[in-house]
Amino acid sequence: MFRNIKNYFNKRNLKDKKYLYLFDEPNNEEYVCFDCETTGLDPKKDDIISIGAVIIKNNTIVASKKFVKFIKPKTKLQVEAIKVHHIRECDLQDAEDINKVIKEFLEFIGSRTLVGYFLEFDIAMINKYLKPILGIKLPNKALEVSAIYYDYKIERIPQGNIDLRFNTIMNELKIPSLGKHDAYNDAIMTSMIFLKLKNLPKVKIN
Repeated sequence: MFRNIKNYFNKRNLKDKKYLYLFDEPNNEEYVCFDCETTGLDPKKDDIISIGAVIIKNNTIVASKKFVKFIKPKTKLQVEAIKVHHIRECDLQDAEDINKVIKEFLEFIGSRTLVGYFLEFDIAMINKYLKPILGIKLPNKALEVSAIYYDYKIERIPQGNIDLRFNTIMNELKIPSLGKHDAYNDAIMTSMIFLKLKNLPKVKIN
C-alpha cells in the first residue's frame, strides 16, 4: 500500500512518458538481480563505475540475458574501493557515459522486482542519476537478500546473533564463490543466494 502511494506521486514527476512501463505491475516469476561498483561509499559524492545485472525467470538465472556496463566517473577512485573491485582509472578509458547507461539499464529491468545485497545503496546510486534525467526514483519493488536470510535464520535461532556478511551467507547456504568480486559476478552470486532462499521451506518472499 505504502509503495503504491509513493509511486503515485513518483509517477506524476516522470518527465518522459516513454518510461511509464516502469510503473507496470511486475511479473511474479521474473526478477532482476543487480550490483554496482563505485568510486566510494557515499551516494552523494561518489560515482558508479560499473553495473552488472542478470534476469531471474522461473527459478532460473538467465545467463544469456545479462547487463554489464562500465562507466567513466567524474570523481576520483578511492584506494579502498579499488582494493575491493580492482578497477583502476586506466581500466575506464573507454567506459560509457552514465546518462546513456542509466537509460539502457531501465530498458533492461523494465518493471521487474529488483533483488540485491546492500540493495539500498545500489538503488540510491542509480537514483542519483535517474532523478535529474527523468524526475523520478526507481519505482520497482525491491528485495534485500540479507533481510530474507535474516528472517530465515531468526525463525530457526530466535534471539540469535546472525552474521549478515556476504561471504558468511554464501558459506551458510553452501553456494560456490565465483572468485572475482565485480558487479556481474556479485549479481550472479546474489541471484544464487536469492534462489536458494526462495526455494527453502517456510521462506516467504513478499
